[in-house]
Amino acid sequence: MGTVGTGQGVAEALLDTWFPAGENGRIPVAAVSGTNGKTTVTRLLTHALTLSGLHVGMTCTDGIYLAGRRIDTDDCAGPQSARLVLLNPQVEAAVLETARGGILREGLAFDACDLAVITNIGEGDHLGLGGIETAAQLAQVKQTLVRGVAPWGTAVLNAADPLVAPMARQCRGSVLYFARDGRHPVLMKHRRRGGRVAYAADGHLVLAEGRQEAARIGLDQVPLTRGGRILFQVENVLACAGGMWALGLPWDTVRRALGTFGGDTDKSPARFNVLGINGATVVFDYGHNPSALLATIAALGNFTHHRRIAVYSAAGDRRDLDMIRQGEILGSHFDQVILYEDHYTRGRRPGEIMALFRQGLDSGGRVAQIQAIHGWRDAVEAALWAAQPGDLLLIQADQIDETVAFVRERLAIGQTAQGLPGIVAAGPGRPRAPDTLPDAPGTVS
Repeated sequence: MGTVGTGQGVAEALLDTWFPAGENGRIPVAAVSGTNGKTTVTRLLTHALTLSGLHVGMTCTDGIYLAGRRIDTDDCAGPQSARLVLLNPQVEAAVLETARGGILREGLAFDACDLAVITNIGEGDHLGLGGIETAAQLAQVKQTLVRGVAPWGTAVLNAADPLVAPMARQCRGSVLYFARDGRHPVLMKHRRRGGRVAYAADGHLVLAEGRQEAARIGLDQVPLTRGGRILFQVENVLACAGGMWALGLPWDTVRRALGTFGGDTDKSPARFNVLGINGATVVFDYGHNPSALLATIAALGNFTHHRRIAVYSAAGDRRDLDMIRQGEILGSHFDQVILYEDHYTRGRRPGEIMALFRQGLDSGGRVAQIQAIHGWRDAVEAALWAAQPGDLLLIQADQIDETVAFVRERLAIGQTAQGLPGIVAAGPGRPRAPDTLPDAPGTVS
């Protein structure tokens, strides 16, 4: 018995050395989910934690990263990838993008998290898969993260999304709401109860607890938002800033993280990256559902342009009605649309995806020219060839690495990058395309 007692004493002494009073021996774990904005929020939170001096493991749609080094290039937003990060002894903090499919297959990779961020649900995405038919059912799946918040943790929730705000009832820890409108009823009610919030006001990002402002940061100092004009990025930044606050990062670190994370192809590939090519403005974006497309189009209104061109597609596992709906949106907001298909038809017949988009495009009141091209590379090549000075070109980059590398290569071998057209307020008087556009080879009649 004496030997056992001595052993217990040694173990207790070692534990006291390893884990000082007040510490639980766990690393900070942040989990991010939602319909849109997940990867951007994940990357920005990782950037902030890295600036605080931690060795950060990150999983997201674009791969697995350890201390900034990419060790996997697949879609790694599931629990298997998360477990690889959490089992790595060098990782001092983990930021885990958490997708719907992995939750349905295996649940979460952790027993509890310090931070859960739900960006939005909107119209939903990947509906019709795994028994999830509606946005409300998708919200029930995403809500799993909020149930996983530790009693000492925080859920950061979108106050303006009616399917996200009620998730607060499932949280064992505290709740921080964010919304662009600081007067949103959900956010205001939370403030009156002394809760923490993040919102935008007078060109600033504001963090407050009850009546007290904790911090105010000018959106002109947050390059990801382009001075607050890219509204969906303002929401992403609000969610991130709330998450940084919840994790206890110093305000200097929060400001530095927001001020040094831009929308370039290195830090945030295919998340509204903007390039100038021969006088045309080219925007790369990964968005592939109606909510994301509408948010992107709203942001495009900030750029001067003569004509809008879109290169667009979707994976074959999207519902017919979702593809048709995106076609309607494209047809109402672009002058020329180049549709394409690639290897991700996922059981659909060749040409079926483009045909569904065409159904929606036919009801659009603006599109004057439609092309159907097989293969993303040929589609992007055709768009770059067609773009003229003053045009605005949206490239929906499903193959992110390959598309970005392809355009960079084109620039390197002779395309000259020009200065970007200035961002201006959207409104009447902006140059528009003529009512009719010339036909081109490959036009679908």
